[in-house]
Amino acid sequence: MKGQLYLIPNTLGDSPIERNLPKEVVDTIESLTYFIVEDIRTSRRFLKRVNKAIDIDKLTFFVLDKHTNPNDIPSFLKPISEGHHMGLLSEAGVPAVADPGADIVKLAHEKKIRVIPMIGPSSILLSVMASGLNGQSFAFNGYLPVQKGDAVKTIKQLEERSIREKQTQLFIETPYRNQKMLESLLSTCRPQTRLCIACDITLETEYIITKTVAQWKSGKLPDIQKRPAIFLILG
Repeated sequence: MKGQLYLIPNTLGDSPIERNLPKEVVDTIESLTYFIVEDIRTSRRFLKRVNKAIDIDKLTFFVLDKHTNPNDIPSFLKPISEGHHMGLLSEAGVPAVADPGADIVKLAHEKKIRVIPMIGPSSILLSVMASGLNGQSFAFNGYLPVQKGDAVKTIKQLEERSIREKQTQLFIETPYRNQKMLESLLSTCRPQTRLCIACDITLETEYIITKTVAQWKSGKLPDIQKRPAIFLILG
């Protein structure tokens, strides 16, 4: 009998486990001995936060990151064919959404393995929920281009798309470039475009504010440098 693939959510930072993960998720984590992860060190730390009694040395980890050879990925699911359940663990938030785990989930379906998504925090959904922007139609665009000229061009395109389709546009930036991204948004977008900055979601320092670009420019800007953030716009 085949095992099952559990999609295990992670916290969005060092917020309390009990605030983010239901007991069923914790119980499932404690029952697993095979995990597919992006980074073994941070995954071990997370599992110890879930339960200090977990014996990390008895667990088996398969690493799925940008350096993983695609030819090696099918072998990751071998324990499932042997009857063991496995957990696909995200670095932050939920697996397979803005996360390399989608390749594993695709393969699991091809092999007729049951995939079980588990409840946990998604920064994408939480930011949309709290933004007051259009939650009926939205698109996550990942990272924008690094070069300023290309970034400005992309911002303009996303703003036009949000106006044309009445669709909320979400994107992220490497935390140490957050402040430059904010400056680019304010200098590029139309005054009436609404911009939401969602930062440190679920943490004690959580900051989620939506204003028009004109309102943002008329007041003091938040310090979001080196803090995990999502930007949302709706023209």
